[in-house]
Amino acid sequence: MSDFMNEESLPSKFRPLGPWKYFWLEVLFSIPVVGFIFAIIFALGGGGNVNLRNYARSKFCVLILAFIICGIVFLIAFFNGAFAYFGG
Repeated sequence: MSDFMNEESLPSKFRPLGPWKYFWLEVLFSIPVVGFIFAIIFALGGGGNVNLRNYARSKFCVLILAFIICGIVFLIAFFNGAFAYFGG
């Protein structure tokens, strides 16, 4: 008996996710409102797997950054149009 730990002997909490699992999680997180809700749930540990939690946290951070960037672009476009309209 060796001291080496293989994937089957790991607890389910620490088992790695397969590539198809990541693919389907990416599809799930791409759905506008539902994906955001699932990203929050999985980021808070709702899936029970550490790798799933960490991946959801990274996607949640990307979504927050995308919202911030879109908000900044919207504000720039809004104020640029308002200045052009009012002749400022």
